[in-house]
Amino acid sequence: MDMGLVSGLLGAQMAQTQTAIAAKMLKMNAQAGQAVAQLLDAAQQSANSLANVASGIGANLDISV
Repeated sequence: MDMGLVSGLLGAQMAQTQTAIAAKMLKMNAQAGQAVAQLLDAAQQSANSLANVASGIGANLDISV
């Protein structure tokens, strides 16, 4: 087999592997972004549920034993 052909095939295989790795990393980043968005949404919902609480609630909390 011609060494140029072997070299070309190996280069193509490496490029395919690099592309697969890059696609996997992009997918992981997208999933992480989605998880952050869900966390922020949950935090916003929690904050909204406390919006109607009277001013000063919890400000003078005594936790001493």
